[in-house]
Amino acid sequence: MPRISQAWSAVAAVLLASCYATSANAYTAYVTNEKDNSLSVIDTDKLEVIKTVKIGQRPRGIVMSKDGKWIIVCTSDDNDVKVYDAKTLEFVKTLPSGPDPELLTLHPDGKRLYIANEDDNLVTVVDIETSKVLTEIPVGVEPEGMGMSPDGKVLVNTSETTNMAHFIDTQNHKTFDNVLVDSRPRVAMFNSAQTQLWVSSEVGGTVAVINPADRKIITKINFEIPGVEKEAIQPVGIRITKDDKIAFVALGPANRVAVVDTSTFKVLKYILVGQRVWQMYFTPDGKLLFTTNGASNDVSVIDVASQKAIKSIKVGRYPWGVVVSPN
Repeated sequence: MPRISQAWSAVAAVLLASCYATSANAYTAYVTNEKDNSLSVIDTDKLEVIKTVKIGQRPRGIVMSKDGKWIIVCTSDDNDVKVYDAKTLEFVKTLPSGPDPELLTLHPDGKRLYIANEDDNLVTVVDIETSKVLTEIPVGVEPEGMGMSPDGKVLVNTSETTNMAHFIDTQNHKTFDNVLVDSRPRVAMFNSAQTQLWVSSEVGGTVAVINPADRKIITKINFEIPGVEKEAIQPVGIRITKDDKIAFVALGPANRVAVVDTSTFKVLKYILVGQRVWQMYFTPDGKLLFTTNGASNDVSVIDVASQKAIKSIKVGRYPWGVVVSPN
């Protein structure tokens, strides 16, 4: 009987993937491959790689311009940020940054780009139209995570060594608060209502949920997976559904994505994905979630409604960042 159940589960997964391959809105996903210095392009309708191109050295963080015309990538070993045409994948220009840029985020105005520069403890602010540095903001040691509030008023940067979430006013570019979290914070993510800020701590093994209004920690979420050592459970990427009801947390070497109820902060389930799951991104319709799995060199596709992984897509070596086109 167990074998029959497993067989039917496999059939169901194939049918679900086939359904998306024929009826979902067609978007394009872009994945940075850190070791191959390349970008894999995925058709989210067919759920397959349609093109791979060489880009700069050690590509990691990636965003798209507000109009969807440009792909903007942190090329860490080049110590800069590169811009590519989203349709042709041709190089457009280089944007300045400090040394070893890792993650970045775009302001809702579509012009200001905020870049975490790991080696000089600064956040660099660049105008993507003029390619000029507007200012540099001192933060903690080894800045990484970059969370922008939906209204664009607050940027939160996490510093891996200082173990803090730094709250920055985007009007005057001054830090107005610092919140101590657990060891090696990686990602900061606001919910759409701006009532919660989620910060993952990779080495600490927790996610801190902070009230942005008073910067007090509401709770810390812990994770326990039967058969998986505690040291392997390393929270990194976070994505929250548009209705703010469910959070997905990538757990690194645990090879799982945790599904968390944002009202009770209870873990509902763990989704088995590829090895060393790192970053994640929703399709604009919120139906699919793409995860980058660095050690297995693939991308897992999660059906958000059923909370199941429906397909694995092979990409380049050490897939790191992912973004999906807005149209």
